Amino acid sequence: MEFKFDLSNLEEFLPKDLDADKRLKAKTLFFKKLALAAHSFYGGKLTVLPKSGPMSSGWMNVWYTPGVSAVSTAIRDHEPKSYDLSSRGNRALVLSDGTRVLGDGDCGAAGGLGVMEGKAMLMKYLGGIDADAICINSRDGKGKPVFGKIVDFANMIAPSFGAINLEDISQPNCYKVLDELRRTCPIPVWHDDAQGTACVTCAALINALKLARKKINNIKIVLYGAGAANSTVAEFLMAMGADGGNIIIFDKSGALTKKRTDLKNDPDFYKQWSLCLRTNGANIKDEHSAFKNADVVIALSKPGPGTIKSEWIKLMAPKAIVFACANPVPEISPEESLKAGAFIAASGRGDFPNQVNNSLCFPGILKAVLLCRARGITDTMALAAAKAIAKCAELKGINPKRILPDMYDGELYPMQVKAVVEQARKEGLAGLEITPQEAYKKAKADIKAARALSDALWRKGYIKKMPLTIIKKALRETLKEI
Repeated sequence: MEFKFDLSNLEEFLPKDLDADKRLKAKTLFFKKLALAAHSFYGGKLTVLPKSGPMSSGWMNVWYTPGVSAVSTAIRDHEPKSYDLSSRGNRALVLSDGTRVLGDGDCGAAGGLGVMEGKAMLMKYLGGIDADAICINSRDGKGKPVFGKIVDFANMIAPSFGAINLEDISQPNCYKVLDELRRTCPIPVWHDDAQGTACVTCAALINALKLARKKINNIKIVLYGAGAANSTVAEFLMAMGADGGNIIIFDKSGALTKKRTDLKNDPDFYKQWSLCLRTNGANIKDEHSAFKNADVVIALSKPGPGTIKSEWIKLMAPKAIVFACANPVPEISPEESLKAGAFIAASGRGDFPNQVNNSLCFPGILKAVLLCRARGITDTMALAAAKAIAKCAELKGINPKRILPDMYDGELYPMQVKAVVEQARKEGLAGLEITPQEAYKKAKADIKAARALSDALWRKGYIKKMPLTIIKKALRETLKEI
């Protein structure tokens, strides 16, 4: 039987008497069970296909030996030709050591493959980018992750790629690796957990504030969680005009303040200590005081439910904005946030309105830097993408249940490409003469071709149809367990 089940209708198959937390748990459990079954059925999510042809014996003399020798020597004599004579010009590396995978923590090097393959798949289908998923063992003899190993690997493999996407690397290595590779790597390096999350969060906030009729320069913001994601969100918010004194950040030990000597004296938390010195002007220490009259809360912390209390949401200012984005379970469900008085609620999940997901930005930003051969990816380039994302949603109309565009919107990634290329040119980082409009058209054509190829393989049966019985079994097992 063909795969005809619409996963968006999952709610219809769950018992009606489940409360919000149990319903969320049931959906999470079902998606995990189905993920295991689907990945087993397909053997992962990626394959490799040739894009050249024909494959006759005569043409093999061109694609391989002896003809290909001319390609090797041409690149030897002028390395930039590698971008035109190989797939490097449209090829990105998704790189991880598996030490901080989603909400599951350290999964080991191979444990990151599921997420990294997913990133590579989305780059192809959404951004028209060829991407490889690589997970490496960054540990020393005692099992401790070493940031220098990741840096060395990235620099060694850089000649094969046009850009690198870092993913799921634990603190403090996630900061150290990005800082060092920005300095030493010859190709642009992007940390999706940090810059990507901050980019989409800011895009969502731009439209949420429009709907709430609030200005970023005079609002009170609570950031719950102080890891790579929210530390970068804080930097982006201040770059957008937020007053650092009105931003209160919490980590597992409490609010960040100038009196946090534990952070001051620990070199591994230099990012957080820097934020201690620039935020929380009122020296607020507890959640009650922080949430009272707060306009915005952005949570990127410990998965819920119950990490953020509904009582705290009730303390917030009128037309409060709540982004609870922990994966796989938000710190507080959108339903609970709205019930407690929030005006707009968002999460990191696609089965609720307002999904704040990095997939809205990384295919577009990486496509842009590949097209203009940027020498780096700055925070201002990411903010240019955030504004383009917000504008894309606004063009089709925004409301409290729709503050971000759909990832399948045909304009989303081309609009980002145009904005990022324009910003890269302004900053003198574009290594190739291509106008923003030319990049927009090229991105649109490449994305259309990538999706057409994938859809054609599906229609013609080269991608197997998963039996409906697999989905039914996952649902049946879920209903038994709840």
